Amino acid sequence: MLRTIYLIILLLCVNTVLYSQDISLFEQFNGRYDYTAIGNTLNPAENNLDHSFCEPLTSSQADLNLDTNCTIIAAYLYWAGSGSGDLEVNFNDTPIVADYTYTTNYSDATYGTLTYFACMANVTDQILSSGNGTYTLSDLDISNTLLTIPGYCENRTNFAGWSLYVVYENPALPLNQVNLFQGLEIINRNVQEKIIVLENVNVLDNEDAKIGFLAWEGDNALNYGESLSINGNIISNPPLNAADNAFNGTNSFTNSTTFYNGDLDVYNIENNIAIGDTSVDIKLTTGGYDSNGFFQADLILLNNIITVLNSQLPDATITIDAYYTTCGTRDLEIDFTVHNLNSTDILPANTPIAFYANNALIGVTATLGPIAIGDSEANTVTFQIQNSIPDNFNLTVIVDDNGTGTGSVIEIIETNNTAIQDISLIPLPEVIPLDPLTNCDLTNNTAIFDLTEIESQIDGSYSNLYYFLSIADLQTHSNPINLTNYYQSLTTPQTIYLKAETTSCYVIYTFELLTENCPPFIPEGFSPNNDGINDHFNITGLYTIFEKHKLLIYNRWGTLIFEGNNDLKWYGIANRGVNDGHRVPTGTYFYVLHLNDDKYKPMTGWVYLNY
Repeated sequence: MLRTIYLIILLLCVNTVLYSQDISLFEQFNGRYDYTAIGNTLNPAENNLDHSFCEPLTSSQADLNLDTNCTIIAAYLYWAGSGSGDLEVNFNDTPIVADYTYTTNYSDATYGTLTYFACMANVTDQILSSGNGTYTLSDLDISNTLLTIPGYCENRTNFAGWSLYVVYENPALPLNQVNLFQGLEIINRNVQEKIIVLENVNVLDNEDAKIGFLAWEGDNALNYGESLSINGNIISNPPLNAADNAFNGTNSFTNSTTFYNGDLDVYNIENNIAIGDTSVDIKLTTGGYDSNGFFQADLILLNNIITVLNSQLPDATITIDAYYTTCGTRDLEIDFTVHNLNSTDILPANTPIAFYANNALIGVTATLGPIAIGDSEANTVTFQIQNSIPDNFNLTVIVDDNGTGTGSVIEIIETNNTAIQDISLIPLPEVIPLDPLTNCDLTNNTAIFDLTEIESQIDGSYSNLYYFLSIADLQTHSNPINLTNYYQSLTTPQTIYLKAETTSCYVIYTFELLTENCPPFIPEGFSPNNDGINDHFNITGLYTIFEKHKLLIYNRWGTLIFEGNNDLKWYGIANRGVNDGHRVPTGTYFYVLHLNDDKYKPMTGWVYLNY
């Protein structure tokens, strides 16, 4: 079999982004990672206490101060406010357009349905470029909403603010798993309790575990049953966040109590989670009665949650080492290696591996055994590429993918599992027609051919020549014709396929085998004496060849005594005239043979009959 070999050293990564209105996992980071957050409110005061303002400030600022040993991995800008949303703001005079927008509604008995929004944009490149310093958010404009819908200011839920989350790497940190969840969920007097289950966490050590929140519209003055629970335990962070007033306009990173109508808080939760946990239950409550017996509740909008948990994990990556294509087929053989290099745990056996051609799944395999830290495993797989996929396509191989885009292994880094390679199949060569080979019909359109005679029509130098009865046999190199110089065609016309191999592939030629009616041989005598030799007027090359012929026999006086055809031979018995049914005497008889073939005129002559 002829095939082409390609050697590759290639590793590329892809990112997967999820969207949900409810709080759900947005991004996961595994390594020596942690996070910090900055931000500020655009409210000049707490709106629950100070009713003198309606519109927020035009800008506010905060300072980013990362240690020099920290490397920025990702940065996300969040902003939120009253109304359906302002999707474009300025951040240090750079226009920022929201990548994700979330909205939620609050039904007010007096003012009807009020909408609140939160936006997020990936600003990693900007923060990498600018680094530490003062960051100013401006042009978050909700003035039109507040002016045209009085309910926000009247019920004191007019707010706006922003926050910057920065995930960073520091070699001095332990191996952590940072999980960022986002969405927009609400609690208020109508929905006084909210339970959020954070999936896809992996607690291997709860030491220094922490959880952070970004929430909006919290009021310090409204502390009626407002609590935050982790796995059933109410948590607090005094003096900033009391157990009964979790969302009160504070910033844990700066110890500020003037983050009006916003909360940027972080809590230590090492006593609230257990080793082996794969999810965290969060419960938020609000609502209670004041000293006068009136029911009160704070409106809270939870925008994101972030957890930092110690973790020891594998890190699966994959390389495409070589691939092989076979000329004229759609078979693809792939050599690949799965690595577990930047890891702190063994990569388990049977880790799935998916193969995609132009994003269409072509097959799935798995690792054979566990791969130790810093080790790798090489393997080979072969697929037949579907006809719907073009000859030139993009091959994507993803480790820890079961073919549906999901995996089974939690890793240090979830975004480096992919290898990509451009593939070029060698298509079936074009079929080149040749002139037919023609030979005399032996009987019933059969003939003997020397197939090698066709080679005089071929130009070029070929290493091997093979003859086949079908294109399918040629492609699979099955059932080649062996006796090429003495091939009997059992029916004609018949198509023959010639495979002419070159150094890299082959050329396909095709030609027809045809039969023609050659002139029959007419003997000068016969002896119908039933001795088994020459018992009839045996005209070679006539019967079953010129099937429509007519044979007329006359005696010496010109009288027609016999009329035959393809099914009626002359055995010396008359079937015309006075001797019908009787043997004719020894003597010379004359014949007229009508072949009924446009190539031939009637043939005439004589034949001697002797017993």
